[in-house]
Amino acid sequence: MSSRSPDEFRLGVRPYDRGAGTGDEPEDPHELLHRARRLTAHGHPWAGSAWERAATALRRAGGALTPGDHADALDATALDCRGAARPAAGPLFFRAADLHEQAGQRGKALVSRARALVAGPGPGATACARLAELCERATALHRAGRAGVAETATVRLLHGRVRADLLCTAPDPTAEAAALREELARLIAFAAPHRADPAVLRVLADTRALLGRITAPDDPAAAAAQLRTALDDQRAGGRLWPATEHRLLLSAVLRVTGAHEEAAALLRAALVPEVTDTPLRAADRARLCLALARTVAGADEHGRTARGATEMTEGLPAETAAEVWEETAADVLDETAEEDGERLSLLAEAVRHSDGPAQDVRVGALARLLLGVAHAERGRYGTALALLEQALPGFADDGDTAGRVRARAWLAECLLHLGEPGRAAREYALAAAEARSWDDPRHGAALSRRAAHTLGPAGTHGPVPQTPGTGGTVYADAKTETEAPAEGGAPDGGARGPWPGLRELPEPFGPPGRYQVDVYGEVGGAGPQAATAPGTRVQGCE
Repeated sequence: MSSRSPDEFRLGVRPYDRGAGTGDEPEDPHELLHRARRLTAHGHPWAGSAWERAATALRRAGGALTPGDHADALDATALDCRGAARPAAGPLFFRAADLHEQAGQRGKALVSRARALVAGPGPGATACARLAELCERATALHRAGRAGVAETATVRLLHGRVRADLLCTAPDPTAEAAALREELARLIAFAAPHRADPAVLRVLADTRALLGRITAPDDPAAAAAQLRTALDDQRAGGRLWPATEHRLLLSAVLRVTGAHEEAAALLRAALVPEVTDTPLRAADRARLCLALARTVAGADEHGRTARGATEMTEGLPAETAAEVWEETAADVLDETAEEDGERLSLLAEAVRHSDGPAQDVRVGALARLLLGVAHAERGRYGTALALLEQALPGFADDGDTAGRVRARAWLAECLLHLGEPGRAAREYALAAAEARSWDDPRHGAALSRRAAHTLGPAGTHGPVPQTPGTGGTVYADAKTETEAPAEGGAPDGGARGPWPGLRELPEPFGPPGRYQVDVYGEVGGAGPQAATAPGTRVQGCE
């Protein structure tokens, strides 16, 4: 029997990573099988690679994997399905569950079924209800001695993760979060007496990390304590490879509490794994680089150049605006040259690592946007333009409005400085059209005004883009927007304040709610970066 069926190949699952072997391991199938089982027991990231080597050796020797081993191999493969391969995880977990049942491993079967539900596209209330049923079955099996503590605790933890993802859809999210914290505390109490078992200790670590996540918006200090304990439990449980999610969460909480240096040190350590034979996944390295770039920049310094330059160039001719922009940027950059150098390097590294077979489109789009903006702020408009154009398809594929608006607005700035006001006006207009759907009307209004103003240098021969969805021209929209502030209000009757500038546009991939996690590991309600526009769940965040 092959280790992988034709159905699994049709699912688009990438082959097991054969790079896990150093070339020195014995090719004896029984030795390889022993190694695969050992790595699986430890939850090692390279367990899938070990199973592929073992299955290949067994097949060449005329043997085959048993149903139980085959199930473990499928579990290991599914756990490694990230980025573009993520949709394949659910079917693999379901197949593994069936094989575990055949092998009489009912506790493992429940874990695989629970993971299949969590791996589905945006687990909702139905999946949550089914997970609750699996929790009851796991508890009953544990009482009957047919499911271990680690297996039972894992099913309960997976249910908790889905509940956490649904918190912001609850009638009272704060009350639901409090109830979930109580449930996680009970789970810790259930598992803690068995912490001598490394498998139980690893579940405890993940449970404390989830508890830290949903505590962060209400009590960052308590969340930091839980996350520190999670990292300690992870190491004590023999899981020495990087816990990227845990470190991202902790570093984000540290930033919220003002401990930027500690957060930076934590992220730098994460980028240099303790175990050299277990390198970081490329997608994890990209996210760590993004978070570290955010940390070293600092919230205030991160936006000073763009805010000052944008406000000072509002309404100026293109040539004069370019001069003011460059002078303002030069003054600020002289003060933070060293930090900016590290930030640029980190963003460039994030871009490099966001591509590949298991690429995360969201991370890649965000990395290119941030690097493009950084280059634009430094006057390197050609380089910035290329990066921003590459970022746009990622935001389009994901449906992130905030990302598209920000990318198009900065594209327009670059095109304006490169002497293409017609194209710049079009990008401003497209950005304005999407921004009008937001609660804050200032962004759409200001972008429309900038589109109309930009067409001035283009003359009557410049293109006059249509505003998508309305059929109105940029000029007509701009006229409405500029007349409204003169009368002291917005067209819809709302109060109108000054536009805060490009840097204050809503962030791409912001948390969709108070208890959700973004690409940086930040929780929606834990600090000033709370979402100001609809966002989407980030792949890889659990």
